[in-house]
Amino acid sequence: MVAMKTILYPTDFSADARPAFEVACALAGERQGQLVVLHVERPPLTSLGGTTGVPPLPNEYGRERLWNELKAIQPSRADIVVEHRLEYGDPAKKILEVAQEIGANLIVMGTHGRTGVRRLLMGSVAEQVVRKAPCPVLTVRTPVETLLASLTDAGKYSDPSSA
Repeated sequence: MVAMKTILYPTDFSADARPAFEVACALAGERQGQLVVLHVERPPLTSLGGTTGVPPLPNEYGRERLWNELKAIQPSRADIVVEHRLEYGDPAKKILEVAQEIGANLIVMGTHGRTGVRRLLMGSVAEQVVRKAPCPVLTVRTPVETLLASLTDAGKYSDPSSA
């Protein structure tokens, strides 16, 4: 069996990423491995008089907010060694760079499960990582129940059976 001593878990802080975190924790605990929790903040593109540019990195408040959100991602098991990393740039590229840098044996990441035109327009970070990763990649799709719960909480869905 392949040694999984260093597991990379990239997150975008969405509900879609949470099930992958649980899988990453289970694998890290089972293998007595290290879990690296990574968030890549993509600077938004802005339009400057007809040209598109990249704004500066988040101010101190923005970095502190991101770090707090990132540090809040903790395994329930105290025996799992966790490192948190915050990077800025293109998510797929940064995930691949960090995986190479830390010598990741496995990347465990959530996927939104977009298909068709939505995937073509939005791109798929997971797909780019799967294609170019220096190690195996395990993608975990959000369970339907989790997706429906997040939509219900946001007021975008109501269960017809509860009417």
